[in-house]
Amino acid sequence: MTADSVAAELLEIRGRIDHIDRDLVQLLAQRFDLTHHVGRLKASNALDPVDAGREAQKLGALRALCADNGLNPELVTEIFIKIMAEAVRNHNQIRQQHRQ
Repeated sequence: MTADSVAAELLEIRGRIDHIDRDLVQLLAQRFDLTHHVGRLKASNALDPVDAGREAQKLGALRALCADNGLNPELVTEIFIKIMAEAVRNHNQIRQQHRQ
């Protein structure tokens, strides 16, 4: 392989990575739209913003997906713990607005 062909391949691969990153951000936005809806349902029905059972179940399912896809479950779990914490923070915010 020449230096030019390596550079061209790197550019192509990085372009594909950039595309995936855009998709991930868009999917995350869709996820937060849905969790926002969940937060409104919880607030209007006086439900707790945190569902520890659901979170544990979700993390277990994600760990299984990691095993099936050759991913580091610790990394994925850490990412989703942060995502779920943000959803709960949003649920608490919605709950406060609903009370006013």
